Amino acid sequence: MRRATLSDPPRFRVTDRVPGRVTLTADTGSIAHLFVLEEDIVRLLLLVQNEVTSPPSWAIAPGAEDIAEPGRGRMDVSGFSCPGFALETGNDTLILTTKRIRLTVRLHGLHCTWEQKHGDGWRLMAEDRPTQSYNFGWWDERTYHYAARRPGERYYGLGDRSGDCDRAGRSFRLTNLDPMGFDAENSDPLYKSIPYLLVADEAGACHGAFYDSSADVGFDLGRELDNYHGHYRHMIAASGDLDLWMIAGPDPLAVTKRFTWLTGRPALMPRWSLGYSGSTMTYTDAPDAAAQMAGFLDKLAAHDLGCTSFHLSSGYTSIGEKRYVFNWNRDKFPDPAAFVASYAQAGVQLVPNIKPALLRSHPLYDEVAAAGSFVADEEGAPIEAQFWDEVGSYIDFTDPQAAAWWRGQVKTALLDNGIVSTWNDNNEYEIWDARARFAGFGRPRAAAEMRPVQPLLMSRASRRAQTEKFPDRRPYVVTRSGMAGLQRYAQTWSGDNRTEWKSLRYNARQSIGLALSGVSNSGHDIGGFAGPAPSPELLIRWVQAGVMMPRFSIHSWNDDRTVNEPWMYPETLPAMRRLLALRQTLVPFFYDLLHRYHAEYEPMVRPVWLDFPNDPVAWAESDDHLLGPDLLVACVVEEGATERVVRPPAGANWIHLWSGARLEGGRSHVLPAPVDGPPPLLARVGSAMLVDLAPGGWRPGATERGIWLFPPIEGTFDWSAIDDGGDGHAPVDRWIVRGEADAAQVRIEVSRSGPTIGDPVVTVLLPLEDMRELVATNAAEPVIRDGRKGVRISVTASAG
Repeated sequence: MRRATLSDPPRFRVTDRVPGRVTLTADTGSIAHLFVLEEDIVRLLLLVQNEVTSPPSWAIAPGAEDIAEPGRGRMDVSGFSCPGFALETGNDTLILTTKRIRLTVRLHGLHCTWEQKHGDGWRLMAEDRPTQSYNFGWWDERTYHYAARRPGERYYGLGDRSGDCDRAGRSFRLTNLDPMGFDAENSDPLYKSIPYLLVADEAGACHGAFYDSSADVGFDLGRELDNYHGHYRHMIAASGDLDLWMIAGPDPLAVTKRFTWLTGRPALMPRWSLGYSGSTMTYTDAPDAAAQMAGFLDKLAAHDLGCTSFHLSSGYTSIGEKRYVFNWNRDKFPDPAAFVASYAQAGVQLVPNIKPALLRSHPLYDEVAAAGSFVADEEGAPIEAQFWDEVGSYIDFTDPQAAAWWRGQVKTALLDNGIVSTWNDNNEYEIWDARARFAGFGRPRAAAEMRPVQPLLMSRASRRAQTEKFPDRRPYVVTRSGMAGLQRYAQTWSGDNRTEWKSLRYNARQSIGLALSGVSNSGHDIGGFAGPAPSPELLIRWVQAGVMMPRFSIHSWNDDRTVNEPWMYPETLPAMRRLLALRQTLVPFFYDLLHRYHAEYEPMVRPVWLDFPNDPVAWAESDDHLLGPDLLVACVVEEGATERVVRPPAGANWIHLWSGARLEGGRSHVLPAPVDGPPPLLARVGSAMLVDLAPGGWRPGATERGIWLFPPIEGTFDWSAIDDGGDGHAPVDRWIVRGEADAAQVRIEVSRSGPTIGDPVVTVLLPLEDMRELVATNAAEPVIRDGRKGVRISVTASAG
C-alpha cells in the first residue's frame, strides 16, 4: 500500500456490495463505506486507518427509546429498511441512486456530490470542495470534511448555539462547557454538542447533514476564506472517523422529523412537567431553607397562583458552604420525606438538583474511588477537576458498576423519600486532563473521545432509576448538558443565561436551534439566571415568552440575592396572575404537542419558515416562532415597546387570539402588546386548540376541557388533539372536530376516539367578534365564555 499525497490522492474501487452498503477500498488501504439506509438517508463512513476508530454511537437510534450498552456499532444497520438501490461504475466514477438521493463519487480522491429528487429531475444538495475534501493523513490526526459553500446557502441547527438561527458566516466550537451568565448573542461554546446542520439553499430547498462524532468538533460556516480552495465550509473533529449522514429533503419539516427519528423517539413526560415550575438557588442556600420552601407554597396560595413543580436547587445537599450530591442537610431539612410529602400534598412535584461529580471532601469519595467508579487515568487513579468550590472527580457512566451505584443513590437519597424526578445539572464533564480515560464498557478510551456521551448516560441512568422505582409512572428528567439524542431521556433548557434584554431575544432562537436538532422539549431560566435582578418590565416580558415554551421555569441567582418570583414586584402581580393562569389554560395544548413530538417526531417549537418554506420573507431572522404548525407567537423583546409589528407567513390566514381580528398572511400588521397583557398570538385559520377552561389558580383541581376553534369564513375544516390521563401508561384519547362554515353558521361534529378519560363534556368556543351561529351535530347547550360564543357538548368516546 502506498502513502497518499496531495498530487496523487487515494484511488478507490468497489470491493464489496451487500444489502444496505457498498464498500470502496483505496490503494492506500483507506476504506469508504457507503450505506443506503432509507430512500432519503445515505451515509459515508470513511476509515482512513482501515478500521473503525470511533467509539460506538450513542446518537443513532432510529425510532427507538434507548440504545443498549455498549452503544451502537458503527457497522450496525438494524432499525433501517436498507432499500434497494442502483449502482453504476466506470471511468473513475461511481453513481449510487435511490428514489430520493443520488450520490456521485469521483473515485480518485473520493470527491462526493449529493443530489436529491426534485420533481422529475435531480437538484444539488451538497458537494465536496474540489480540493482536499478529506484528510488522508496529510495534515495531522484529526478528521476533516470540506464542502463547497454555495451563494445564498444557510445553515441551521448545531443545537443551542448563540446568536441568530442562521449560522452562516460564523464558526463554532462544539464541546460541553458551563458558561454561566453567557452572552446569548455571542458566547461559544455552550452546554451541548450536536454536530448537525439543516442546510437550506438559496431557494429554500433543504437537506440534513449529521456528523456522528462524540469528540470535540469545530464548524466553520463561511467565516474562513482561503484563495486556493474556493468558497467552502468545514467540520473538524479532534478524533475518530468521518461518519456523515445525509438526509434528503427538500422540505425542511420532513428533514427535521427524519433527523429526530434517526436520533431516537422523544420521551413522553407527565403532564405536570408542562405547568409552571418554581425555582431559585436562594431558598435552599438559606439557613432556614425549609421555612423558605414552605413560604413559597404559602405565597402561591396567598396570590392564587398555580404551580405543578419546583426545581430544588443544590443547597439542600450542603455541608457548610459546599455541595455534596445525595447528601441531605438535616439542619435545613430534618425530615426529607415529610418535606417532600408537604409539597406533594400541595400538588407540587419536587425536581431535585443532582450533580455527577463528588467533591474531594465528599463523605462517599473514598468509597467510590475504591470501587473504581470515577473517571480515572490508565493506572486507575481518579482524575481530579475543578468543580464548584473545590476539586472533585466525575462518575464514569461508561462503567456499568458506576452507573448502578448512581441509580442506587438516586433511589435511596431521593426516590425513597417520595421524589419522582431528577434535575441533572453541572454535567458538562469539563475534564481537560489528557490522561483521563473512560471505562468505555470494557474498552477504555480517552475522555476527549466521548465527553458528551457522559451527560447522556447520566440522564439515561437517572431515568432508569425512576422507571425501576416507579414502573407505573412516567419518568421526568431534565438535563443541562447533552448531545444528539438527549430527547430520548430528558427535557432540557438553555442553561445559566444572563439577565439582559438580548437574552430574551436570543434564547428563543436557541430553542429553535435545539428543535431543528431533534431536541424540542426545552425552555429557559425565565427572568435571567445570573446578573442583576430583572426590571419589572423585563421580568414580565420574559414571563410572557416563557409561558409559550414547553419548559416554563422562573429561576435565578441574582447578584443582589433577590429572587425572581411571580410576586417579585407588587405592581406586576396582576399581570403575573393572568399569565400563569394562561399557562394553566394552555397545558392541554402543550400536552398535545408533546404527544405529537413523541409519536410523530413533530417539533414543538418551530421557526416560521419550517411550515412555510415557500414564503421567502419567512426565512428572515425574526422574533416570531410557531408552536406546532398553527400557533404563531410574537414575543416582545424590545424595552419600552407597547405594540408589535407581526407579519404572519403567506400561504395561510390568521386570527388574533385576543381580539378575534382576521389577519391576512404575507402582510404586516401592528398589534397591541401591552406590558400587562398576554403576548400577541395568532392562530391559523382552520385550526383549533385543546385548552383547560377551569379557573386555575392555586392547587388546580378538576379540569374543564375546552376547544378554541378558529374556523374559516367559508369552507370545511378538521382538527384533532391527543389527550390521556397525564401519567403512567394510560391509553391516548383523541378529540376530533370536523366542520364547515359559511357567512351565517359554523357547523361542527365533535367526537372522541379512544377511552373516555375524565369528563366527557367539552366546551367549543368561537373567536371573539365571530358572531355566527355555532351548530353541533351532538346535543349541545349554547354558552358564552369570556365573550366568546360556544356550545357545551357531552361526547361519547368511540373504540377506534
